[in-house]
Amino acid sequence: MDIAKRFEQNPLLGPKDIKPSMPGMEIECLLNPGVFQYKDKTWLLLRVAERPRQEAGKISFPVYNKEGKIEILSFDENDPALDASDPRVVIYNGEYYLTTLSHLRLICSDDHINFTEPEGTLPIMGEGPQETFGIEDCRVSTMEDGYHLTYTKVSAHAVGVGYIHTQDWKTFDRRGMIFPPHNKDCAIFEEKINGKYYALHRPSSPELGGNYIWIAESPDRIHWGNHKLLATTRAGKWDSARVGAGAAPIKTEKGWLEIYHGATKENRYCLGALLLDLKDPSKVIARSEAPIMEPIMDYEKTGFFGNVVFTNGHLVNGDTITIYYGASDEVICGARFSINEILSSLNS
Repeated sequence: MDIAKRFEQNPLLGPKDIKPSMPGMEIECLLNPGVFQYKDKTWLLLRVAERPRQEAGKISFPVYNKEGKIEILSFDENDPALDASDPRVVIYNGEYYLTTLSHLRLICSDDHINFTEPEGTLPIMGEGPQETFGIEDCRVSTMEDGYHLTYTKVSAHAVGVGYIHTQDWKTFDRRGMIFPPHNKDCAIFEEKINGKYYALHRPSSPELGGNYIWIAESPDRIHWGNHKLLATTRAGKWDSARVGAGAAPIKTEKGWLEIYHGATKENRYCLGALLLDLKDPSKVIARSEAPIMEPIMDYEKTGFFGNVVFTNGHLVNGDTITIYYGASDEVICGARFSINEILSSLNS
């Protein structure tokens, strides 16, 4: 039951619309932006995935080296030690690498549809040994003391959740890894509940358990504890293989409304909703039986990694949620939902 009202202008942005961060690189994908408002404009914090221009017979990809500089690794595509069957991952002699290196890029709009990158706006790049494979999928939580960015830190060793605070989008206070590996899909609630901060996160366990949504609480947004399981995958459904949080939950009269993603083992990604108790968000009141959005448009079914709709950013205006989402791991699109319609779908 797809109830999304997609923008007629979709896709809003593609790889050709953003300049590479350095000479010799090309942008392969735009993905999953964080969303916020600043100085009367709508801003997207894009994940930009880039790699070197490819030469015939070679597989090349970038990583940060020990000096923090981008280094290009290149292998013969016929090398028997190379496995490049997944467009997202390269395996060489048992070592895993990403085919692209991601950073974050700020773009803005006056009309919610046409986005440009302002002159002088600097990208947010990976830094240090925990981000040698880049930084990905940033959520932006807007609170009275500024903007709180949670994002995926990626290296050869692990995947964890990083945290950055800013007030002016010019200076960035990097506060380290707040959820240890393996973890991602972290969204901080935009107000305290009972004097505590809350966040959704997604630890992963290939041996025991699975890719489930958890909730945690904190006194300071740095130290997190009292972790509780919130939502698991469901066999035979659209969210049977993995689930993860989208953007910060939305406060409604009925409860905290969270738009989340779910995927099957065939990697078909859809969106659904969770409704959490207002006073105790570790309690799930309702959950989507069917997706509220599915990859049904051509630009959602075909791309760098097809059959994907994925969001971690939205704006709320009255009953309307405007989400910005990644389609097929390649282009950025927009859609609108009615909060009341989502809530009604949870009761049907």
